[in-house]
Amino acid sequence: MTSLARLRAPEANRSNALHPGAWWLWSLGLAVAASRTTNPLLLGLIVGVAGYVVAARRTDAPWARSYGAFVKLGLFVVALRVVFSLLLGSPIPGSYELFTLPEVPLPSWAQGVRIGGRVTAEQVVFAVYDGLKLAALLICVGAANALASPARLLKSLPGALYEAGVAVVVAMTFAPNLVADVVRLRTARRLRGRPTGGVRALLQIGLPVLEGALERSVAVAASMDARGYGRTARVPASVRRTTHVLTLGGLLGVCAGSYGLLAAQGASYGLPLLAAGLLAAVAGLRLGGRRAARTRYRPDRWGARAWLVAGAGVVVAVAMIWAGSVAPDALRPGVVPLEAPQLPLWPAASVLIGLLPAFVAPVPAGPGKESARP
Repeated sequence: MTSLARLRAPEANRSNALHPGAWWLWSLGLAVAASRTTNPLLLGLIVGVAGYVVAARRTDAPWARSYGAFVKLGLFVVALRVVFSLLLGSPIPGSYELFTLPEVPLPSWAQGVRIGGRVTAEQVVFAVYDGLKLAALLICVGAANALASPARLLKSLPGALYEAGVAVVVAMTFAPNLVADVVRLRTARRLRGRPTGGVRALLQIGLPVLEGALERSVAVAASMDARGYGRTARVPASVRRTTHVLTLGGLLGVCAGSYGLLAAQGASYGLPLLAAGLLAAVAGLRLGGRRAARTRYRPDRWGARAWLVAGAGVVVAVAMIWAGSVAPDALRPGVVPLEAPQLPLWPAASVLIGLLPAFVAPVPAGPGKESARP
């Protein structure tokens, strides 16, 4: 086999399926990058990168259809952000007045709150930029939902986090399953010649969707009970206390560090806090794994392609954080005075590194096969 053939992405099967954690690290890296900028050109590039990878590597599984719903949700967030800005005003000063809404008089205790009034172009542009950033974050999370199998993600969790992981995975799969149920019911109504739009159709579709969610929850509970869910091994009390302290402290450190990375001025303390939290959490999880009495059937392996996919997201995030510290004006175009956004070249080039999974991740199987591994 030549070296070129070895670099080509193989077709996904049971032995080479990509680890679901790699997809989540890649998408979270894009989300961190999106959180560091309000430049609409860079945000559009990040969304385009996520969309291209999803189009190239998603399967026919039900959760893979949720990406479109996240895109629509992102557009709704942009529209809602603009509407709130028009109705409630904005602290952004502006000189280009577009129109004036009727202002509602408020009592004295509501000073500082405004409903209606003057609407400026700077205010609207600021709201659009802010809404685009939120939409890009949602779409990046939607990309992970569309690419990573929730069942395999749950199976890959450490034993100490299995109970909490069940709740998280069920929460993450709610949106894809909801979208799949709505699409299935709308298709059935369309084939029967019934309307799929309007309030009446929405009510008639909503009840079967809720029934399906309840039946699925009962089936999952029965399956977990049949597999001996909840069995734990006995460990000394000192080990349990140490595990709780390390795990909770580590996860709090990870949350605080992640917040620091996502916040505008928190990059200086976010990274060390995130690293310390990860170390403490890993130590706690290894100790907590002694209580888990379950085994794994065909565990996912973290191979070279998983490192490349996860590394692409990490590189994009680090490059954008660094760009925010050395060239903040390029990532945050001004709105007062209004100026046309420009595409900074090397931050844009770093975002394109996020396309790497579209070329190195295993190619999904053909139509009719939902995923490489259940």
